[in-house]
Amino acid sequence: MKTLVTGGAGFIGSHLCEKLLEQGDEVIVLDNLSTGRLDNIAHLQKMERFELVVETVLDRVVVDQLIDRVDRIFHLAAAVGVKYIIDNPLESIETNVRGTENILHSANREKKPVFLASTSEIYGKNEKVPFAEDADRVLGSTMISRWSYSCTKALDEFLGLAFWRQKRLPVVIGRYFNTVGPRQTGRYGMVIPTFINQALLGRSLTVHGDGHQSRAFMYVADTVEATVKLMENQDCFGEVFNIGGNQRVTVKQLAETIIERVGSSSEIRFVPYEEAFEEGFEDMEHRAPDTRKLQKYTGFEPANGIEAILDGVIDYFRSNEGFK
Repeated sequence: MKTLVTGGAGFIGSHLCEKLLEQGDEVIVLDNLSTGRLDNIAHLQKMERFELVVETVLDRVVVDQLIDRVDRIFHLAAAVGVKYIIDNPLESIETNVRGTENILHSANREKKPVFLASTSEIYGKNEKVPFAEDADRVLGSTMISRWSYSCTKALDEFLGLAFWRQKRLPVVIGRYFNTVGPRQTGRYGMVIPTFINQALLGRSLTVHGDGHQSRAFMYVADTVEATVKLMENQDCFGEVFNIGGNQRVTVKQLAETIIERVGSSSEIRFVPYEEAFEEGFEDMEHRAPDTRKLQKYTGFEPANGIEAILDGVIDYFRSNEGFK
């Protein structure tokens, strides 16, 4: 099997590439390295069945050439992280929308299967957790730039489903919920590596808002396992699936647990959203998936709970001196 992974030098993408190579795939990565890192895939570049192409999904010619060479596509390339999206709004919108459009149009020529990575941001400010795939979307004003990410990924989903319904292009959509693990950094506002970094250095853990917002986290190995299972089941084409953990914790509880497991003397410092991001910033108060549909179609259940997730990331930071 020859597989294209867009965004394959990113955090989730690099772990997905490992999994596919372990299965015997030939893997081509398309990544412009805007948020992906060569360090994430350095160990893979020594393998004959791995190839890196440093270009953008916005280049239709490159996309066409690469998709001609493969049997299927995992499309993970996107603007990621709330902070990155706020700082780079135009680039984020173009990458998420035009990039996905390029992938779908090219894949459709020979009906090559596409996994389309989406996000829990789709649900916006809906507070009826856990979110089912058909739950309503509740968004804020267009004046608040963070909601542009939710809107672009929703448009990606509409495009993917339209290609399935009208063109019968095999497309499956997975909405990722707060995936964490080795190689993830706090560079773009990811909370667990940020907190672990601060705790290992004995700095205050900066909690945005009052810390009562809640999240469900999933270990990257589990996320990759679910992703591959969805792509390998033809019954999943034309469907949308939540991919996330089943344990919900508040951000304040998360900070307290990390301090305890690191054995740190750090304190918690609460920072107003306006100070951390932009004026008028709005957060998702609660974010947790209903994963019964994923379990029904694939039999998948996550293997790692929150404490195992945290210990895995803490060990990675310590062994790789990933904190600074």
